[in-house]
This record gives sequence, C-alpha cells and structure tokens, in this order.
Amino acid sequence: MSSQLLRRSAQSLLPRVSRSVAQGEFLSTASIADILSSQTDERTDSHAPGRKDVRMVSHMTRSFASDAITTGPGSNIAPTPSGLSPTVHAIKNPTPNIGYDDSNHDRFAPGDASKRAFTYAVLTGGRFIYASAIRLAVLKFILSMTASQDVLALANLEVELGNIQKGQTVTVKWRGKPVFIRHRTAEDIKLADEVDVGSLRDPEVDDVRVKDKDWLIVVGVCTHLGCVPLPNAGDYHGWFCPCHGSHYDTSGRIRKGPAPYNLEVPSYSFMDDDKVLIG
Repeated sequence: MSSQLLRRSAQSLLPRVSRSVAQGEFLSTASIADILSSQTDERTDSHAPGRKDVRMVSHMTRSFASDAITTGPGSNIAPTPSGLSPTVHAIKNPTPNIGYDDSNHDRFAPGDASKRAFTYAVLTGGRFIYASAIRLAVLKFILSMTASQDVLALANLEVELGNIQKGQTVTVKWRGKPVFIRHRTAEDIKLADEVDVGSLRDPEVDDVRVKDKDWLIVVGVCTHLGCVPLPNAGDYHGWFCPCHGSHYDTSGRIRKGPAPYNLEVPSYSFMDDDKVLIG
C-alpha cells in the first residue's frame, strides 16, 4: 500500500517540478511536502493505515536537504542577481568568471611562505627515496651479472708438481677443460728448440710458451674441433689427436694435420718449486 502511494505521488509531482524549473521557480521542501500531503489526502481513506502512509510520506519528503541551498533571509547562500536559485542561475547564465565561496574557510595564495619549508622537505625526501630505489636497482642488476662464489672458487687451480716425474704428463681439470702439465726431459727441450719457427703453421718460439723450460702447461683441447689429444704420442713426441690426425710437438705446437693453431697456453704462475697456480 505504501509503495503504491509513493509511486503515484512521485508521478503526479514530477510534472509540477519540471514546470517550476523551466519557469525559473524553486520548490522548497515545505512546498513539495504540502503537494504530496494534499494529493495523498484525496487518495486515502479515513482508516488508520491510510493516515499512517500520509504521515510517512510527509516525513520522508521533509527529510530532503534541499533547504540548504535556498536563498533569501536566513539562508547561508547569497541571493543571485536574477533572484533564481544558484543552480538554475548558473545554468541559464554561463560565464567563464567562476568564483569560489570562501565564507567558511581560508584561502591561501599559491606559494604561501609559511608552507614553503614543508613543501621543500617533502620534495627533497621524495627525490631521495627515488634516488635510493634507482641505485638499489642498478646495484642488483650489476651484481646479478657477477660470478657466484662457487664459480670463483673454480677460477683458480693449485697443482702439486713434486709427484710428476721427468717425461710424465698429467691431466687436471680447470674451468671444465683438461689441462696438460708435462715435466719435460732434456731431450724434449732440445727437440722444441731445434724447430725452424718459419716452417710452422702457427709460428711461436718455445721460450714464449713456457716460463720454466722444465715445465710445459697447455690446455688439452685440439684447436681443430675440440677433441682431447693423446699425450706422448704422434710423429713429434708431443700429442696426437686420433679424431682427425693432428700432431703436436713437445712445445704443444701444431706440426701436421688439420688443426690451425697451437695448443692454448693458460695463465699460470709458479708459487714455489713444487706448486703452480693455474688461472
């Protein structure tokens, strides 16, 4: 019953409100409540439920806050030049000169000197945070490209030389590659020195390839296709690669076969007479 009454009241009130807005008039809450009360009085019976509905409609309509924007005596809004409500006046008289109501608060001019220090502090703090975040991101990125501790531990290899006999070749693993350490005899050194360097495919004298004439240290990977040559073999008493027939002499230089370069000499240093550090 109450929902039907509200719906009929709203339908009959809508044309009246539209005409008032078009004519520049303003309906207060009291006027709307009186219209609804008169309409509901005509449509309700004299029994108690109908009277209850009328009181409910009147109470609901008076709870709207439209009185807050009325102009005139006792209002907190200054009257408009046309005498219309502020909303209707603004719609019918558009202007680029827009003002602000500062009757209930203080307006501070841009760049207020009293707030300048606080503004500078906020901006400086924000920029410091941004700079710290960028620095942290750059450091994280750079550190992600550096070698880990386990990789660095394998970068160098310390080898004991005291147990390697004259003429013997041992193979050690360094950075995932085999390394040949040969304790050369006087005959090995003589054969390496007698070679005509001009006749070599990859010319290199023996003194450049060794730091101590008694010791030859080379990477045990054939420079042809990456095979591992056999020590103390071949036509030149050095190494022989059975894959494609490359022969190396006692200085690790290519003498015959398809390999284009000599065996690589890694970086190494003698720690004392019995130890060498490779890497």
